[in-house]
Amino acid sequence: MLHIENISKNFSGVRAVDGCSFGVEAGKITGLIGPNGAGKTTLFNIIAGFIKPTGGRIALDNRNVTGLPPHQLFHHGLVRTFQIPREFGRMTVLENLMLVPSNQVGENLLTSWFRWGRVGDREIEVRDKAEEVLDCLHLSHLRHELASDLSGGQKKLLELGRTMMTDAKVVLLDEPGAGVNRTLLGRLAEVIIQQNAEQGRTFCIIDHDLELVARLCDRVVVMAEGKVLCQGSMDDVRQNPQVQEAYLGTKVQAAVETSSPEPL
Repeated sequence: MLHIENISKNFSGVRAVDGCSFGVEAGKITGLIGPNGAGKTTLFNIIAGFIKPTGGRIALDNRNVTGLPPHQLFHHGLVRTFQIPREFGRMTVLENLMLVPSNQVGENLLTSWFRWGRVGDREIEVRDKAEEVLDCLHLSHLRHELASDLSGGQKKLLELGRTMMTDAKVVLLDEPGAGVNRTLLGRLAEVIIQQNAEQGRTFCIIDHDLELVARLCDRVVVMAEGKVLCQGSMDDVRQNPQVQEAYLGTKVQAAVETSSPEPL
């Protein structure tokens, strides 16, 4: 579904991403891990169109999307969340979801004047979808609260909810578990698993919570110093001496040994 080929990025002579290549299989959950400064978020920013690469190629569903801006990638089916949630704080939780779907008929001035019935019908459809998403996230009781008043974990759920308002083929999640308490983290993981299993959504996830990555991800890519160090199952990663000793120490092994095969 997503193919990253020899992507590199230089900042004033510093190579933040250095010839990264890997694929994200359709309908799977792929993890992207590595120490701080490995280049993971920079690579996400390149894939999502926020930064143009110095070199390399990105293909989405066999279409070359290298260097396309985020709004065009959105229409091609790629969306992302951010490590620090970017909610519209002065809008309600429900409104944050309702503004996501593209090409809403009410956005056209003439249509809103002369075909207001069609605008109203579409708004009902979008609201119903938003209500379904809130139910799935267990946030229905907060629908009319300002998004700025949510806790950090609730904002992460709202970020995930906004991706659920789209027809995205690939969802990039940048540290969805960062700063989230264990209860909300379990709920977030359940939603990701459900979206993957029932909707067939493809995910690529950056996270430092290796237990979460081990439970969610079919395959793991490890980055270090801007390069792909190794990739494979979490067992493959655990058995790689370079990963264990030089970058992640015993955390990988501990995460696998303590993770349960049962879904969260």
